[in-house]
Amino acid sequence: MAEAQQGILAPVPRLGRYLRFSLKAGVTPREALLELKKIADGDQLVVGIGQPVSVSLGKRIPGLRPFPTHFANGLILPSTPAALWCWLRGADRGDLLHTSRKIVEAVASEFNLDAVIDGFNFGGGRDLTGYQDGTENPQGKKALEAAIVQGQGGGLDGSSFVAVQQWLHDFKAFDSMSSQDQDNAIGRRKSDNEELKDAPPSSHVKRTAQESFEPEAFVLRRSMPWADGMRGGLNFVAFGKSFDAFEAQLRRMVGADDGVTDALFKFTLPVTGSYFWCPPMAGNRLDLGALAL
Repeated sequence: MAEAQQGILAPVPRLGRYLRFSLKAGVTPREALLELKKIADGDQLVVGIGQPVSVSLGKRIPGLRPFPTHFANGLILPSTPAALWCWLRGADRGDLLHTSRKIVEAVASEFNLDAVIDGFNFGGGRDLTGYQDGTENPQGKKALEAAIVQGQGGGLDGSSFVAVQQWLHDFKAFDSMSSQDQDNAIGRRKSDNEELKDAPPSSHVKRTAQESFEPEAFVLRRSMPWADGMRGGLNFVAFGKSFDAFEAQLRRMVGADDGVTDALFKFTLPVTGSYFWCPPMAGNRLDLGALAL
């Protein structure tokens, strides 16, 4: 199969940085993307292309679409369209800063930098609530099957789709819950990460059990906690061969299927929601053939 950006399949790094860009008015971002192509290795720098870019270039990426906002149960989720997304992976904040500067300079002629989010590994892979994140991630061949496009032809095979949401935690609300209520909201014990057999239907584990969907809804999660001053939460990142599995989980979380809302919403809410297409690699460079670049 074509080569995927290896940072998608690699374990979550110690530190991460997320850059989100919009298109400048009246531009067609050919030159900026060609400059980015020179520096994106797909490992320490994972790149996602938003629908505004494909539209501006007059190209259609099959499966790339706007982030959904409403699932007919009264809960409206934020949709924050973006043109370009960069996930920087590393272990040194200084290195991430200097790489960020290099990226911003490379694309400055055609993109505006709209947001910078710094992520980090907490407690060996835990969310800031203290619960283990990504426990049910597919592994090995199953991870490839869930996250990477195959059988679609040159320029598409080896690519991936990524859903990105910045979740803002209400720590005061969470801390006011008893430890039992916290465990029931997640569906696992914080102490040993064991799934609760008698977890309520609203527990996050019950809402998003990937094998319980038809067809099964597996995604490859690569989320990281974030913090800014006294605010913090989870930068949710889920890669898939399409957005279908993610949307199936999201529908159930908001209660569109059965009216039961995920208990997560008691103490955390998404403040952004974006979709991107992550091009494959050709050797050590991004393959932008699907965009005719």
